Amino acid sequence: MVRASIVAAVGASAVVLALLGLTVNAGWWLLAVPVALLAALGTWDLLQTRHAILRAYPILGHVRFLMEFIRPEIQQYFIESSTDGRPFDREIRDMVYERAKGTKSDEPFGTERDVNALGYEFLRHSLRAKFAPDIAPTVRLGGPDCTQPYDIALLNVSAMSFGALSANAILALNGGAAGGGFAHDTGEGGISPYHLSPGGDLIWEIGSGYFGCRDAAGEFDPASFAEKAALDAVKAVSIKLSQGAKPGLGGVLPGPKVSAEIAATRGVPEGRTVVSPPAHGAFTTPLELVEFIATLRRLSGGKPVGFKLCVGARTEFLSICKAMLATGITPDFIIVDGSEGGTGAAPQEFEDHVGMPLTEGLMLVHNALVGVGLRDRIRVGASGKVASGVDIVSRICQGADFTLSARAMMFAVGCIQALKCNTNHCPTGVATQDKARARALHVPDKTLRVTNFQRATVASAAQIVASMGLDSFDELDPSMLNRRIEGQRSVTYAELYEWLLPGELLEDPVPVSWRTDWIEASAEEFR
Repeated sequence: MVRASIVAAVGASAVVLALLGLTVNAGWWLLAVPVALLAALGTWDLLQTRHAILRAYPILGHVRFLMEFIRPEIQQYFIESSTDGRPFDREIRDMVYERAKGTKSDEPFGTERDVNALGYEFLRHSLRAKFAPDIAPTVRLGGPDCTQPYDIALLNVSAMSFGALSANAILALNGGAAGGGFAHDTGEGGISPYHLSPGGDLIWEIGSGYFGCRDAAGEFDPASFAEKAALDAVKAVSIKLSQGAKPGLGGVLPGPKVSAEIAATRGVPEGRTVVSPPAHGAFTTPLELVEFIATLRRLSGGKPVGFKLCVGARTEFLSICKAMLATGITPDFIIVDGSEGGTGAAPQEFEDHVGMPLTEGLMLVHNALVGVGLRDRIRVGASGKVASGVDIVSRICQGADFTLSARAMMFAVGCIQALKCNTNHCPTGVATQDKARARALHVPDKTLRVTNFQRATVASAAQIVASMGLDSFDELDPSMLNRRIEGQRSVTYAELYEWLLPGELLEDPVPVSWRTDWIEASAEEFR
């Protein structure tokens, strides 16, 4: 309303200037014409649906697009640097924008990367390269105890809650998932009407606050869980043990942001601050965790149940593995969240220095499951700055079966990384509960962009695999991913890291590099 009033005021000014030109002095027309043009431009900005920035900031928003047009010199200074000196992911962001819009993404003049830099990674290709098949590969989630397995896409929407994101952003993400046949993780904030109305498949994430399935005391409520888990849209359930953005911390939603809608979605009182505990109350030991997994699987009618974690200590994960062996209960999937990922707001120290990066965490989980002979029963997902076809292929080489993306999906719905997520002043209507700002995000347009981005990225991954001379993603292995470790020396991941053989941790002797952690791990407690 304020924005429309401003545009109306500009239009009224044009009328006044025109009247002055007619009645006082013709020179007033020199001002009346450009002001009238600005009013017309502002009106078009408010009515168009393609650009959220222009809907939120009519007339003024064109300055940003001017900066993009004359990039890189001026935009590099004004747009690519934030107030705290943190760089923007310009290359990733631009690639996502192009794929979401369905525009050409080829670039001239070769790579912009320093191929001689320490840590540079590259995939091998083959002289037996081929065209990729025109199919969308899927991975089946569902172990021996699952009666309603789910075939998940290679790239899906990672966990972002309603409350952190606007209703329009949730609608666009879920609509994009419905259109593209991939899954949408709800985040720990619960299942809102905006997760359900577009018809996209949901991974319902259950955090330590048990939002949407909690009683008045904030404890897990089996009846409430069973009711929502029975929804057709819910295809799988994920227990959030920890997250990459802030491992070891619970979330806080300030009271003023707890609107009636959010309160109903989360099952909490309206207007009161909501705090998620740093750890779960429904279980405290590895044995209790796997029993909780079995309980949720039963209550959901046999749907796939797994958990998400940012890996902390190897002994803790091995403790979970020992609990699986002791009970025979296994999750249907495990999502590994890297410490470098995460779209949630968190203290800078946690973002930069707590939790294991995705590469190490993913390979640890994969190797541990192989070592205890359970890898064939459990699918592994990777979440943490996954944005391109190369990211998908690389993560599968490192041990993943499927991937999830948050940051890139936010770009697809219009995020420009204004870094205003925690202020409720997101200029594109993505991360805000301000209805006037959220209006800037036009759901039909952004829904299509989410579908376009996911489809183009998976197609890119498929073509990379075909260019490697392979017929499917199942043929990828660590020997196909290379990393520069010094000077002109590069090695494959098969050479760089230790890879366990099936059941090797159960043999005597246990591999030396794992022996101390394996002995220390206990199914009775997290160590």
